[in-house]
Amino acid sequence: MLEFMPLVLFAVICLVLMAGYPVALSLAGTALLFSGLGLGLEAMGIDAHFDSGFLSAFPNRLYGIMTNQTLLAVPLFVLMGVLLEKSKVAETLLEAMSLLFGSLRGGLGISVTLVGMLLAASTGIVGATVVTMGLMSLPTMLKRGYSMPLATGTICATGTLGQIIPPSIALVLLGDVLSSAYQQAQLAMGIFSPKTVSVGDLFMGALVPGLLLVVFYIAYVTLIAWLKPSAAPAIDRQDLMAELGHEGGLGLLLLKGLVPPIVLIIVVLGSILGGFATPTEAAAVGAFGALMLALAYRQLDLSTLKDVLRSTVHVTTMVFLILIGAALFSLVFRAYGGEELVTEVFENMPGGVIGATLVVMLVIFLLGFILDFIEITFVVVPIVGPILLAMGLDPIWLGIMIAINLQTSFLTPPFGFALFYLRGVAPDSVPTSSIYRGVIPFIVLQLGMLLALAWFPGLATWLPDQF
Repeated sequence: MLEFMPLVLFAVICLVLMAGYPVALSLAGTALLFSGLGLGLEAMGIDAHFDSGFLSAFPNRLYGIMTNQTLLAVPLFVLMGVLLEKSKVAETLLEAMSLLFGSLRGGLGISVTLVGMLLAASTGIVGATVVTMGLMSLPTMLKRGYSMPLATGTICATGTLGQIIPPSIALVLLGDVLSSAYQQAQLAMGIFSPKTVSVGDLFMGALVPGLLLVVFYIAYVTLIAWLKPSAAPAIDRQDLMAELGHEGGLGLLLLKGLVPPIVLIIVVLGSILGGFATPTEAAAVGAFGALMLALAYRQLDLSTLKDVLRSTVHVTTMVFLILIGAALFSLVFRAYGGEELVTEVFENMPGGVIGATLVVMLVIFLLGFILDFIEITFVVVPIVGPILLAMGLDPIWLGIMIAINLQTSFLTPPFGFALFYLRGVAPDSVPTSSIYRGVIPFIVLQLGMLLALAWFPGLATWLPDQF
């Protein structure tokens, strides 16, 4: 029984998190409890298969976390996203896109998809994108005659694009964890000058699959609009302009609402992909650019600035506390021999690397119902990542598969996080069943993207290989 203690530890962590306790404290507290149990059993002369020497590595782990240059991008990208949200850039952007595409069948749905993509690229936080799009676009879509399932499904699906569209906070964190896992895997294989994988590599790998998903979403909305025009009717542009109160014309609104955020995102992402800046440096440029946009739009006063900084500190503190708790959990898991146990299970699994990958993807998908991407990135990936990479998987491909897998999990009823976020801001007249029915086609599209990546890994690896 004691040799299976790592699996017991993992199961207890999941149960504690499902009970609603704070994630960081749950990870650290449960790990300390099990380390105390292991030390107690060893003191009683019972072989608990616990190597307390791993615990001595915790101070170095803690120092490494707090001095990690890559993780500095997290607060800067959060600051950039919150500034764009508070400065009403997204609202102006949605109005501009609605006027541009609204006269087409399904045009409002296309506008929501494109704005959701840009908002995902700027905020990188699923909850913020879904809530913002739900508050801004859902009432308008319903008022204009869009079917409830199509409207809610489009908003939920585009909101989850924050997982995969760079520069995404999820990819920043995943890239840092996968980099360490890749080096561990190579050292385990006897390669003592290991190659590295950077956050920029992961951004490049995510670009093609992320844009393909956007194309799939737009194609689906367009198909529904032509097969069933009443589900996504066209809107008269003049009526919409009069309703929005824009007298300066479409060109002025596009210039004001569309160009600045797109230029900012291109500068941030282009500097990373072009090798001119690290993700941290580009995030600093993005945060400064978002600050300038907020000032230019006259949406930044002292009260708003306080709210922006408070939100940034809240999210950043949460991320780093979870990372510290996950580091302690990882050490205790390894102290019980969890790494060797998981390796043995994977090596003896039918189907070899394919079977192991399928099992890991299924586990991550199910964990996405109860854990956020941060917990899964810091808890699960460090355990399974080195083993899968040592079996020959490409780290960029694995990272993109995990990101899209989690994105699909966040959409899947009945526990998907995106569904809960939209349910929280949707009018009472929108039944939960409509939200569930609306996301099913988008789940199918994302599963199709996963299958395409599995069949054609080059979708994720081709672009990074060019640089």
